[in-house]
Formats: sequence, structure tokens, C-alpha cells
Amino acid sequence: MTWIYYDSKTGNVERFVNRLKLHRDWSILKIDASFRPLHAGHLITYTTGFGEVPLSTLRFLEENSSMIKSVTSSGNKNWGPNYGLAATKISTRFKLPVLMKFELSGTMADIQKFIDNIEG
Repeated sequence: MTWIYYDSKTGNVERFVNRLKLHRDWSILKIDASFRPLHAGHLITYTTGFGEVPLSTLRFLEENSSMIKSVTSSGNKNWGPNYGLAATKISTRFKLPVLMKFELSGTMADIQKFIDNIEG
């Protein structure tokens, strides 16, 4: 079983994972302050502000980074070098590989790329 954990604020990441659910029967769970994963999985989050990692994602990773295999982030290409920067910052801080970045809620090509990356 593949486990996906996600954090979403504006709904972009949630729209991405909802479309992902249509293509794969993976366990996809939204993180919150009390969530503790029981299985190793992949994290999808968003980039906030000027290329920052959401505080809710940071709190989750501080407690659970050992359960995370990779990180993916959404972003907006209008922010130039700050696009999807949350994934890069998480990778550096928690020594996790960046699986990919996608813009806003992603495209069907992004969904397929994510699936291909997970399934190898």
C-alpha cells in the first residue's frame, strides 16, 4: 500500500490529491496537529508567503520526518525562484528527496508524473 500525507490551505493541494484518488487506490490522509502516521509515506505540501514552508507542515515534520520518503510541493510560477521552494527547504532541513513540484493544483500531466515517480 502506498501512503500519501498532505497539507493544504487554499485547496490547491487538496484538488491535486482528489484527482490522484481517481487514478490510484492509495491511502491519502490530510495532516493536522494531532496526526501521527503509522506507515512510511510521501508528503505533499504547499509553498506559502515568499517561498516558505507552512508552519503546520514544519510541525508535522519535526515529529514525523522519519516516516516520510519524499516531499512534493505546489507553488506558483509567478513567484519566480520562490516557486515550490517549500520542497527545497524541507529537503535541505530534513534530508528528504524532492519528488517533484507542481503549479497551483497541478495538471493531469503532473498527476501522471507523480504516479510514475512513486511507482518507479
